[in-house]
Amino acid sequence: MSRPDKLDADYIERYLGRLTPMQESCLIQLRGWLQETHKVKIPKDEHILRFLRARDFHIEKAKEMLCQSLTWRKQFQVDYILETWKPPSGLEEYYAGGWHHHDREGRPLYVLRLGQMDTKGLVKALGEEALLRQVLSINEEGQKRCEENTKIFGRPITSWTCLVDLEGLNMRHLWRPGVKALLRIIEVVEANYPETLGRLLIVRAPRVFPVLWTLVSPFINENTRQKFLVYSGNNYQGSGGLIDYIDKEIIPDFLGGDCLCQVPEGGQVPKSYYLTEELENLDHIRLWAETIYQSAQVSKGAPHEIMIEIVESSSVITWDFDILKGDMVFNIFHSKRTPQAVKREVSSSVPAVNNEQLIDRSWVLGVDYSIVESPLTCREGESIQGSHITRWPGIYILQWRACGPTHARVDEVLSSLQGSAPKCKVMYYTEVLASHDFRGSMTSLESCHSRFSQISVTTTSSSQSQDGSLISR
Repeated sequence: MSRPDKLDADYIERYLGRLTPMQESCLIQLRGWLQETHKVKIPKDEHILRFLRARDFHIEKAKEMLCQSLTWRKQFQVDYILETWKPPSGLEEYYAGGWHHHDREGRPLYVLRLGQMDTKGLVKALGEEALLRQVLSINEEGQKRCEENTKIFGRPITSWTCLVDLEGLNMRHLWRPGVKALLRIIEVVEANYPETLGRLLIVRAPRVFPVLWTLVSPFINENTRQKFLVYSGNNYQGSGGLIDYIDKEIIPDFLGGDCLCQVPEGGQVPKSYYLTEELENLDHIRLWAETIYQSAQVSKGAPHEIMIEIVESSSVITWDFDILKGDMVFNIFHSKRTPQAVKREVSSSVPAVNNEQLIDRSWVLGVDYSIVESPLTCREGESIQGSHITRWPGIYILQWRACGPTHARVDEVLSSLQGSAPKCKVMYYTEVLASHDFRGSMTSLESCHSRFSQISVTTTSSSQSQDGSLISR
């Protein structure tokens, strides 16, 4: 099939596509280097070519990118993900994406109904790990389908086409933790699956789409951005639309075609599906070291508190949390003193829980620390988003406590440690933004159903020297 210094012309035409002598030479050199330095199975030529093309056939740059990817694949056993990954039932039902025939050029076609997906619910129900694994399995399946279509059509097919329907996209999809997870997924895909996307067809783009595009486009490679085609309204219909890229017979029914598309319709993810920290940590391999959300248990007399140090006044503390169990009171305090976390001694028979207490019992309210926001009572099942513009530097403490007295007797605390007291549970995410970054940030693009997005701009601009709060349910 090939010789050390040259590839067979028929092999190139059949599996790789048109190559200049320089490009062929680069492929031979990089493959030879891999054979000498990597004792494990080396990638196929078409896989190596993707990295060369991503780096404009600069061998050293392609070598560095490819080696990092091979190390990543080995570390996280990505080569076996199609055999080992089974999507959770919630993902199969609410993740509105799937394979659907092929485009006019023989590329495998993947359909994603992004506008119908509850991105916030998916992140909270499945965690970033499961979503990333799902995206990786899609990319691995895409490469596998490209190989199959190469055999079927008798010509090189090295990339696939993605059709994204944005019908239903609105401000709730611009929820900051969800966008942040998306950006991290894009980063992983860009680094390890270069040149696998042949074309991205975006249809029914609503007015909010430019905002989303502004947020994510800087993280997408320029070569990849050139493959995007965006249609608003019904512009995808007729000449110049989908029909130029997809045969009429396979245009999905929900886009006005005659082909029944089996892609799930998505919809709102029930909160009963939301992950507990224990379940999320069952993965034996973690692709990300940290997660966006943390969980904590709260009992009477055992509030959960986190410390945020503010260096510059007029910074913005943002939060997003869900009350998974029980009713709680949410407080924000300021202190010039640095608290020390209380280390609780728990018997080995009691499972470790995330619960940290920072406010010492000897502290006096109004002397050692002060309330900077009115307490907010939160009921089980509620989702709370908000922000606080700080007036002073120093230590800020966010506290979740079970409804009832702030300080409990010693016997109440002991009973909570022994597991006899009823426990509440909260899942939370916090972030600090500079005040000049807050206006127009992803955080200010909260759900259009909340007061958050509607008043963030006016509050930010008018409260640079004051304390301010935005709390929405």
